[in-house]
Amino acid sequence: MRILVALLALFLTPLLIGAAAPQDPGTIRVRLVTSAGNIVVALDARHAPKTVANFMAYVDDGRLENTEFYRSARRKGAPSQGFVQGGIGTDARRMLPSVPLESTEQTGLHHLDGTISMAHGPNPDGANCNFSIMVGPNPGLDARGQFRGFAAFGKVVSGMDVVKRILALPTGGGRDAMKDQMILQPVKILRAERLDGVARPTGRVKPWLIGVPQ
Repeated sequence: MRILVALLALFLTPLLIGAAAPQDPGTIRVRLVTSAGNIVVALDARHAPKTVANFMAYVDDGRLENTEFYRSARRKGAPSQGFVQGGIGTDARRMLPSVPLESTEQTGLHHLDGTISMAHGPNPDGANCNFSIMVGPNPGLDARGQFRGFAAFGKVVSGMDVVKRILALPTGGGRDAMKDQMILQPVKILRAERLDGVARPTGRVKPWLIGVPQ
């Protein structure tokens, strides 16, 4: 009996260890704890190292705490597809220096269902930490010709049901590309939790916390 128990332990231990660790050493998982439920993303640091390092700086600093999913861009004619967008919005107090765009041509990562991608404004190298999650494929966000596209840098591995619920929320307001796409009651991102590796905070000041009871 003791021999059988020992053999089972030898067999199960590596399985349990494997379940707790990411499959790829270049993968970093992050749990987004939101008011609509949890979303877990696996970030591809092997193919999009600068974009992932940028995102993880915000995670490790706590800069995504108490931010929002504020945009739902539903596809015309197929409203169950599109993307949701969240992050720090225009809160300059939380911003870190921008990183160069790692285009889909460079990384080989594309805007497929569940892909997480870094948002940016008119300057493609002006990304901070607003991000989008695809619901269904969005190949129009990939690089093509002179269009540099957006930086895909991982995928959702748990919680796509939450993402779909956010996509379906009532919207309005906004202007230009975001017209009628602002979520009327934004979903809170309560915190972002690193699940793999060791946190590496930037050590920079956190002006958004000034005057907030700790």
